[in-house]
Amino acid sequence: MLYEWVLAALPSEKAEYESWRVDVVLGDLSVPYEFQHKPLHALSGGWQRTAMLAAAWITEPDILLLDEPTNHLDLHRIGLLQKWLTGLPRVVSVVVTSHDRAFLDATTNRTLFLRAEQSRVFQLPFTAARAALDEADAADERRFANDLNKAQQLRRQAAKLKNIGINSGSDLLITKTKQLNERAARMEAAAMPAHQDRSAGDIKLANSGTHAKALVTLTDVSVETPDGRLLYKTGQKWILPGDRIVLLGANGTGKTRLVKLIQEALDGAMDAVKSGPSVIPAYSDQHLSQLSDSDTPMTAVAGQFDIGDQRARAVLAGAGVTIQMQDTKIGALSGGQKARLAMLVLRLRNPNFYLLDEPTNHLDIEGQEALEDELISHDASCLLVSHDRSFLRNVGNRFWLIKGTKLEEVESPEPFLNMEMGAR
Repeated sequence: MLYEWVLAALPSEKAEYESWRVDVVLGDLSVPYEFQHKPLHALSGGWQRTAMLAAAWITEPDILLLDEPTNHLDLHRIGLLQKWLTGLPRVVSVVVTSHDRAFLDATTNRTLFLRAEQSRVFQLPFTAARAALDEADAADERRFANDLNKAQQLRRQAAKLKNIGINSGSDLLITKTKQLNERAARMEAAAMPAHQDRSAGDIKLANSGTHAKALVTLTDVSVETPDGRLLYKTGQKWILPGDRIVLLGANGTGKTRLVKLIQEALDGAMDAVKSGPSVIPAYSDQHLSQLSDSDTPMTAVAGQFDIGDQRARAVLAGAGVTIQMQDTKIGALSGGQKARLAMLVLRLRNPNFYLLDEPTNHLDIEGQEALEDELISHDASCLLVSHDRSFLRNVGNRFWLIKGTKLEEVESPEPFLNMEMGAR
């Protein structure tokens, strides 16, 4: 049971007499009573993560170390976690690693960027710190260029003195020439090049384009649970070229069901879902189930697309799958490598319409930003589901909200996000 699991985190001499601590912690983390007495393995990943946090906090630590604490949490749970973290006593330090930019901005006041040569820390939350880091890197780049320019000027002066010294037979000028060259060499050796990030792999998308006026038409589609219970109806909806539609709704309301339903309808036939004959869809779900762990990256690419082995290896390397990993099982890849491989497979389909269910799962911040840039710069058309507030705000230009048993178009995601994040 979740309750007993958290209780077991207390030292044995405290567990018998201080079990009340469990009630307090689970109450602070808003864990419903009925969930407290369910087997941990029967709960979702989000509740399991909450239980892990409760077990850490009940020991009254001086410092909390949180590794991707928002993984598997819906927006409402993320909001509760943010509120809880910001309400902790100031004497408790919290160290967080996270790819959730909005979460970092809401809960942190210092940001450390780890680098092999020289890590940088700023007394700022993530977004402001990222801007400060970019400014610092730009200053380093200017300083490096300036140092090299000064060294080159010294070498030019040395070359002139050398000619004068040779022509005049002056040993003094020859000595000064040597001194100038040595000084230039010291400046070049001391010059520090600006930091260059090592890319985890490119994320590139394609947009083959279409002359269709509407990519997809939904005619009052019924979205149901697997056992046939109605969740909501879509009404009459159109997805047009250039639309980047974000599907909003609380957990369990049927966002993934609609995306999957449209994907299946485009592959087959469904009277309530129409698509233009030129529509080429590409679908990726939150578990990347379009990839088989038993395949290799090479078979996933060269086996599906007629691009030849040499080209397949080149595009895989560009996506961050090294030569050494290309013939190993996909199951051995990291989450980030799998996500980049999945995006590569989508691109090679040369689609003009993307169906993306939690596409930023497993992507680092660099990957999230690259995916954002690709969707926007290619004017890609897509229907997407995401709990990543920064991503959906940056990418979306239309928003559909599941409200009760209806699908409504809304102007902005902010009222829904504010409600889900706990501003009720």
